[in-house]
Amino acid sequence: MKTLCTLLLAAGTLATAAAQTALVGDTVYTMAGAPLKPGIVLIRDGKIEAVGPAATLKVPDGYKVIRAAVVTPGLIDAHATVGLSGLLNQPHDQDMLEKSAAMQPELRALDAYNARDPLVTHLRSFGITTVNTGHSPGALISGQTMIVKTLGRTADEDVVNPAAMTSVTFGRDGLVAATTGTRGADAIAAGYKSPGTRAKAVALLRSELIKAQEYARKREAKDEAKRSGRDLRLEVLLRAFDGSQPLLVTAHRQQDILDALRVAREFNLRIVLDGCADAPLVLPEIKASGFPVILHPTMKRSNEDAENLSLETAAKLKAAGIPFALQSSYESYVPKTRVVLFEAAIAAANGLGFDGALASITLDAAKLLGIADRTGSLEPGKDADLALYDGDPFEYTSHCIGTVINGQVFADGPH
Repeated sequence: MKTLCTLLLAAGTLATAAAQTALVGDTVYTMAGAPLKPGIVLIRDGKIEAVGPAATLKVPDGYKVIRAAVVTPGLIDAHATVGLSGLLNQPHDQDMLEKSAAMQPELRALDAYNARDPLVTHLRSFGITTVNTGHSPGALISGQTMIVKTLGRTADEDVVNPAAMTSVTFGRDGLVAATTGTRGADAIAAGYKSPGTRAKAVALLRSELIKAQEYARKREAKDEAKRSGRDLRLEVLLRAFDGSQPLLVTAHRQQDILDALRVAREFNLRIVLDGCADAPLVLPEIKASGFPVILHPTMKRSNEDAENLSLETAAKLKAAGIPFALQSSYESYVPKTRVVLFEAAIAAANGLGFDGALASITLDAAKLLGIADRTGSLEPGKDADLALYDGDPFEYTSHCIGTVINGQVFADGPH
């Protein structure tokens, strides 16, 4: 069998894919039914044209054929900072956290995202085709995330959803100790102002949400003279009320998770829980809320608020019937990003299993992010986003030999 690398340009380059391409896999995981062994995926003009077993689905004349041992949907990183936190780890490529104020919901990842940062290519080289990326935890409200394909063109060309979620941080990562001026996890620049206790943080968020409600009422006033001027901060928060842009609440401690659920009930908000190291301690409460979880990276360091994290938490969420996806999250050290392929592999080995692990970075992630109509599974009409491997994707000796995004084939080099 020819390998993908023999069919593409040199490693690290983009192959200009033909308008019609056939991917032939010894095993094709469609996430829309049983695996096909072997299977074929036909691509036409950037979309999936047909999917089926090789015994019945034939490759039409004129299609470029690419073969791989394993074909999966393109992988999805449900929460990252890639494109804002860059490879060099220098001030000029670190835009993931604005330190001038505690609450800045008006900040947009779209305005800072660098589609051509090497970390974007790095993730794509492992089969990751879509990321929900943006401002990192570290402020009470740090900004808005965006969903973007890892094509590496420009933010405007690659974006799927320019304003996906609004990042909120409860717990030590969102606080500054009143007496020392430092915060948990990573100390930040002197002069950064933020709440010093959990109660203060929640109170400040409540106050901002009340301001948003009052702003909405004033904007709707019949008397034009009584209408308030536009306020970008409050306009963003209003989207959490109508569900169009949920709050992504990073909370690891059980009391912070419960705080997030309490505020959501009080204001009838749509939220997504993020991190959740203590999730096993409050599984019934999370389940009853109906809110999904973007779980911390399986191999995240267990310290500070996340001291109770476990390699088995993903399996426990699955067993409890709580919708969840995995993430790379934010790391303060080089290379500044994790790879969800590896995080899922470890979760698979610790109770989640192969099927659950693959779903957590494909279809389940797509559903959570609201993009399942475009990606997450291999079905006709969806975007042609696929990952190609020379063996079991979760086996450490396997390599990603190619990635397909919108029908374009990338050979970024085997790992």
